[in-house]
Amino acid sequence: MLTYAQAGVDDEKTSRALKSVISLAKETFKFRRGKIGEPAENLGHYAALMDFGSFYLAMTTDGVGTKVLVAESVGKFDTIGIDMIAMNVNDLLCVGAEPVALVDYLAVREPDEKVFEEIAKGLHEGARQAGIAIVGGETAVMPDLINGFDLAGTAIGVVEKGKVITGERIKPGDSVIGIASSGIHSNGLTLARKLLIPKYGLEYEYEGKKLWEWLLEPTRIYVKAILELIENVEVHGLAHITGGGLLNLKRITPYGFSLEMPPIEGIFRLIYENGVPLGEMFRVFNMGVGMISIVTAEEKDDALQVLNRYFESFELGTVTEEPGIRIENYGIKL
Repeated sequence: MLTYAQAGVDDEKTSRALKSVISLAKETFKFRRGKIGEPAENLGHYAALMDFGSFYLAMTTDGVGTKVLVAESVGKFDTIGIDMIAMNVNDLLCVGAEPVALVDYLAVREPDEKVFEEIAKGLHEGARQAGIAIVGGETAVMPDLINGFDLAGTAIGVVEKGKVITGERIKPGDSVIGIASSGIHSNGLTLARKLLIPKYGLEYEYEGKKLWEWLLEPTRIYVKAILELIENVEVHGLAHITGGGLLNLKRITPYGFSLEMPPIEGIFRLIYENGVPLGEMFRVFNMGVGMISIVTAEEKDDALQVLNRYFESFELGTVTEEPGIRIENYGIKL
């Protein structure tokens, strides 16, 4: 049996350590002469909003994480750029913002023309899928600090003032709709790597794919689907299911959820069968659901019609008055 904390990533310890950082970050709001948008008051939300008169500028930052170690191990670098862009633009969507631009940061031990070219291919493809421009970036060569490389970025988006989605309109009885993930995305890789690679090796075949292919499957980019959803349906909340699994739903509302999740399949089944407790699975991985939208019960079918034009989407359940996340078909409460 192995948990995320035992693998080296203790989310509770990290949260405690971040308290002083968050406290001081909030203090800096007074340094800005203009107004900071309301969602920024809660630094636990997916993106901060800055007031620019008739619209908000949304901003977020994220990286690829230890997925880069898998890329290094197999010498395949042409997809991790997609992951980096996905992690950023999907977060921007959660406040209703349309992603418009991104800057990247690549830190390396030593420059390698072939690796840089492959990373650039992924960044180009990610930008194409998201409909954004990469307007700048920084490459840092630091042999004394970096062993291998790290890839991160900062993205901005825009949202009109009347169209911000914060989760405050969520109410009991609302429908919860899940949009299928493409796999493990870019979260929980520390646990997956330490559990599976020593036992099986990266070339191990599982359900017709090698283990490294399961682990490197690019994170799905939901921009086009969510933007169309926002245009056609009253969306009360959006949650990008990243590190923390379904606990991400607690970032957008104090209400609870009664859900029925899809069957445990693919890479998630392999991880579960190798000893990760069921509750831990739902606290760490997306479990096949990469994005969740919360809409009125009356518009549930309309929402599904829009989303299914892009990716497999399904009704997961409803919002409840009682706090907590109940996964009814697995008997789990988070």
